[in-house]
Amino acid sequence: MGVTSALPRSRPLTYDDLEHLPDDDGHRYELVDGTLIVTPSPSWLHQRAAMRLLVLLNEHCPSELEVFPAALDVVFSPDTVLEPDVLVVRRSDLGRRVVEGVPVLAVEVLSPSTRRIDLGTKRLVFEARGVPSYWVVDPDEPSLTVFELEGSSYVEVTRVTGDEAWSAARPYPVTVVPAALVT
Repeated sequence: MGVTSALPRSRPLTYDDLEHLPDDDGHRYELVDGTLIVTPSPSWLHQRAAMRLLVLLNEHCPSELEVFPAALDVVFSPDTVLEPDVLVVRRSDLGRRVVEGVPVLAVEVLSPSTRRIDLGTKRLVFEARGVPSYWVVDPDEPSLTVFELEGSSYVEVTRVTGDEAWSAARPYPVTVVPAALVT
């Protein structure tokens, strides 16, 4: 299925432009500083890892927070809009259709087509926008890498693989075993 309307030329794109793109073509559309990032639909292994982590996080989520899967837009500014695979937000930051505040946790599940974006561009955006915790799940390994904001920079606080368990304190207590997300 093709794009139903032409995108503007000679200017950065905005959230308003994203709203004119199809939402049923299997692609994810995100913006970073007005630049469109288009990624294909994820594999079943990616979806399994994201779903299992979502369920685990949801089971332990305190009442003032809420856990969501993609696709839910996090609008950092009119020209920077991301859709983390899993995110935890304050209920008070939920707008009518989008997340209007900063998530307390953003999670990306790596795919071959998104690895560089997730580990580079998106990580830098989450860091610059003050997202306190950023987790990266690699379903192929399986592993979990956890970054937490210290000052204005992310610091890798842990990396666990396979059957190793890690107990998070932020954004709330939960124990994650990477292999359990994919097997």
